[in-house]
Parts: sequence; C-alpha cells; structure tokens
Amino acid sequence: MIQDINKTAETLTINFADNKFLAQLFGSHNFNLAYIEKELSVSLNTKGNSVTILGEKEPTTKATEVLKILYKQVKEGRDIGVAELESTIRGVDISSKDGNSFLRQSDQPIRTKKKEVFPQSANQAKLINAIQNTDLCFALGPAGTGKTYLAAAKAIESLSTGAVDRIILSRPALEAGEQIGFLPGDMKEKVDPYLRPIYDALEDMIPRSQLEKKIESGQIEIAPLAFMRGRTLNDAFVILDEAQNTTVTQMKMFLTRLGHHSKMVITGDLSQIDLRSNIPSGLEDAMRRLPGIKGISFVKFNEIDVFRHPLVAKVVKAYDN
Repeated sequence: MIQDINKTAETLTINFADNKFLAQLFGSHNFNLAYIEKELSVSLNTKGNSVTILGEKEPTTKATEVLKILYKQVKEGRDIGVAELESTIRGVDISSKDGNSFLRQSDQPIRTKKKEVFPQSANQAKLINAIQNTDLCFALGPAGTGKTYLAAAKAIESLSTGAVDRIILSRPALEAGEQIGFLPGDMKEKVDPYLRPIYDALEDMIPRSQLEKKIESGQIEIAPLAFMRGRTLNDAFVILDEAQNTTVTQMKMFLTRLGHHSKMVITGDLSQIDLRSNIPSGLEDAMRRLPGIKGISFVKFNEIDVFRHPLVAKVVKAYDN
C-alpha cells in the first residue's frame, strides 16, 4: 500500500510501505529514478521509504502515478527495464480520472507458456479487451505498436486453454509485387517469409520445439489468403496480418470464412498499402462498411503506441504529417 503524505502544486511526497521492493523500483544506481527525472523534467529525492517529487504540477502528478504503477509491478514480480519505464510514462494520462486504467487491466495479463504479456499502452489494453469481447476485431496502426504480437499472444492463450482447437495464420503475399505461385519451394516455404513477424511473436511465447510440433500436427496452420476460399473456420483463432494489401474481394472472402466458436483478428497499416494505385484496399473498404455492426470492433494505434527505438515513433509521425 502506498500512502500520499503531502501534496502541493509542485511538491508531492509518497511513502512506500514495503522497502524490500525499493531497490528494484529505483533501479541499479537509481537508474529508474534518473530516467523518470529526465523524461518528465522533475526532481526525485529519496529518504528511507519516501520519495519526494519536485517540479511543475502536471509532470509531478504524472511522475507520482508512474512510481505507483511501477511499484505495483515490482510487487507482482515483474522486471522493470527501459521498455517498462517508457511505456508507463507514455501510458499514464493524468488528465483522465482513470489515467492508469490500462495498467489496472494488466491485473489479468495474457498468459502463455513462456511469459505473461501485459498491455504497454491504453490502446494495447483496448485491443486485448476487444479481442476478448468480440469475435471479429480490426487492429490498425503503424509497425511496432504490438498489434500483431498481442493477437498472437491471445491466439496462443486461447489454444492453451482449449477455447479454440487451432490457430490459423494468413497474410497476403503481395509485397514487392511477388505472386505466390512463382515463388520457390512448397507451400510452407512460400508463405513462411511473409509470416515471419507472427512466427517471431509465437516463438516469444511458446518453446520452439512445441511450436514446431503444433505446426506439424495442424494445430497451428499456415493458410495463404488465396487458399482460404470455400472454407468455414470453426473453433479457430484466425489472424490476418498486413490486411491493407488485400483487395475488396479478398477481404469479403476472408471475413465470410468465420465459423462457430471462432475469433478473427485482422491487423494492418493503411499507410503501407502495396497494391497498385488503381486497386482499392480491402482493409480501407472494410473500415467504411463495417463500423457500427455489433460484434465487430476496431482499435486504432498511432505513433504514441510505437515501442521500438524512440526514433521510430518520430519517423512515423513525420510521415503521417
């Protein structure tokens, strides 16, 4: 339990009840505190179990919320690194009464064989809830926002708990103008390069040996978009990645494959359409047609949600302007 002791417009002192967590909270040589000071332009002074925060009202309030959230995470046994510091600082919205709501939702993380996956931003929390509460979910936004990673995590969790019998991964093979029929190798070899981002996510959540066995048994299926026609996908968690490169006909075909007791997550980035200029994007078309239909959800990400090198978010913003 954390107790607020003294609040003024520019100074706030908080007391942490259990000092055994403070070394990890503060970081080696107070690295975490220094990071917060630099990012929020505040001064943090420690004494015993207390931290006094000095600065302008808004960053001081934000720093207080950040420390409270990080303290809670440490108590839960979670490691605090630069990624966690960055996501927590960016995720706290002090203008909202429930500013740290996305971290409160992290009390119920996505559980996989190798790790627990927590939302790193408000939009990531929205996506987790959308997947949980609707059978058809669209996640749109730039690379590095975690939309494909979270979809893969939910798929693995659903398979592990028996909510679905299989995972189906699909992606248009249109990048660089390549047509799948002209690529070398068997079907898996042809599609693997296009599904590498999803594979990377899956390998982060399930041991490689188990992943390979599930692929061999068909529990995890690689299904090229062109080969989805005529199928009904029951008891499955289906992910369509890079959906901005589907045509309108392909998108309609894919969406109508949804069967009983199944979920679909469609991810894409409308700023990265590789189709010829005279071919409308199926994802863009779906964005116009489907909002308002009960059971279909849309979650939009932006540069604030990018969790790669800090420059990536700035690059994304520069190209969006």
